[in-house]
Amino acid sequence: MTNLHPIHDRTVQRAERETANGHRAGVVWLTGLSGSGKSTIATAVERELFAAGHFVVLLDGDNVRTGLCADLGFSLEDREENIRRIAEVARLFVQAGAQVLCTFVSPTRQIRALARSIIGAEDFMEVYVNTPLATCEARDVKGLYAKARRGEIKGFTGIDSPYEAPEAPDLDLPTANQTVAESAQQLILALRAWNS
Repeated sequence: MTNLHPIHDRTVQRAERETANGHRAGVVWLTGLSGSGKSTIATAVERELFAAGHFVVLLDGDNVRTGLCADLGFSLEDREENIRRIAEVARLFVQAGAQVLCTFVSPTRQIRALARSIIGAEDFMEVYVNTPLATCEARDVKGLYAKARRGEIKGFTGIDSPYEAPEAPDLDLPTANQTVAESAQQLILALRAWNS
């Protein structure tokens, strides 16, 4: 990669973009089990930030898997590569002045640490969408848990593949005890504090 020379000095700088946008750029990384509410909460937050005039981008697991990462499976190595690619894309959006909402199971602490290292710790807010497995299974809007329980899906996080909860997330959203609107508002308030 010695022949690559990214341009920096001729582009609009991040600080200029943040001033124009009226907010700090950064990544909000929502992690949790499938069905925990990551995408639902992020969609509500995206709508509110957009209505307030923010430059906001939502990178969702299912959407990324159908395009950028369509060639990857669900082995631990492929999951790590999936997160590496997403983190690199998120970092580019941050440099462009965006607030990026990332909704990915990202099941291990090591994988989330990789994302944080690529994006930069100062630009990374880890949000644990803290939903018990039983609640996720009861929701099971995609029918994935039922398939995993029947053995039709192998390596499914929470069933036959582990999920390592964050030890010290920047924000913990106990979704079994609050509504989507309450979780979204809690995240909005955390973002406001992060921006100040």
